Amino acid sequence: MSHTPPGAGSPRPNGEPLDDHGLPRDRLLPRTRISNVIDRFILRIGHMASWIWVALIIGIIANVTLRYVFGRATVWLEELQLYFYAIGFILGLSYALTYDRHVRVDALAERWSMRTRAWVELTGMLVLLLPFSVAILVEAVPYVLTSITLNEGSPSPGGLPYTWILKSFIIWGFALIFLAALSRTLRCTALLFGRPRAL
Repeated sequence: MSHTPPGAGSPRPNGEPLDDHGLPRDRLLPRTRISNVIDRFILRIGHMASWIWVALIIGIIANVTLRYVFGRATVWLEELQLYFYAIGFILGLSYALTYDRHVRVDALAERWSMRTRAWVELTGMLVLLLPFSVAILVEAVPYVLTSITLNEGSPSPGGLPYTWILKSFIIWGFALIFLAALSRTLRCTALLFGRPRAL
């Protein structure tokens, strides 16, 4: 008797159906053991990061209330809103890639065969996304380390300290994008070449 992960086959709260592995259903690419591990990790991070948007809304409401009801402007609260937005956005990119909800020209892709679409996606991952992610990471690490060394803070009076915390999410965000692209690459090669072996 096969074991079905909890929630498999049932939709998530956002309406996305799950496959037998408890991951977003994908009609194009097969799944592999490695890609499943990566995808589960990214989705777990994405679900936790989704609470950032709740914090952002609370911050906006608080800032508007302070400004227009009490006549007080707070620089640190305005900057905190930007922090939340930036962190939520950069962490959400890998989540969108894993869910296959990123932007592309579907008007063309829908007319292609599964193998053609896999070849196009594999080429995009190997030529564009994976090298770009590595290039950003190579440049971001010394950039963030310099910010940590200087204990960088906001240049605005009354702004937030520890700007390096926000800058460090460049590393975390693009590391997740790299992992998501690696997962998609492995799934493409599983379809096209049978390696790694599809589940």
